Amino acid sequence: MGDLAKDINSSFPSEHVKALINIKYTASYLDQVGASMLKPYGISEPQYNILRILRGAGKAITVNQVKERMVQKSPNTTRLMDKLCEKSLIQRSRCENDRRVVYVQILDEGKKLLENIRFDDFEPYMKQLSKSEAIQLNTLLDKIRK
Repeated sequence: MGDLAKDINSSFPSEHVKALINIKYTASYLDQVGASMLKPYGISEPQYNILRILRGAGKAITVNQVKERMVQKSPNTTRLMDKLCEKSLIQRSRCENDRRVVYVQILDEGKKLLENIRFDDFEPYMKQLSKSEAIQLNTLLDKIRK
């Protein structure tokens, strides 16, 4: 079992501060795991997130709608989408009535890529929690964001 204080060789002024650092440290750790799982597919976690959002939308949606739905907000969403367009995974089109509005949608190649990506490798990390612990963790994390 991990011990944050030992892992980062630090002490904390309170349990609240320790919890905050622990959330950030764990998120970074899981990001590294996710990045290594996606590396063979040639996409990053934010790019995966964009593809997942577009697949779930089932139709073309605006770039702003994608930004609003992203798990990890990114200031360079346009650049991420540029790379996905270059790989022929998504396509963009301008709104006929308002040229400032850009629509994006996932292409068949993007859907195929998502079908091949399995996040089963995360299971060993999350299966260490019982179902009731996972529910409790979700409740606590939701509480922080209220």
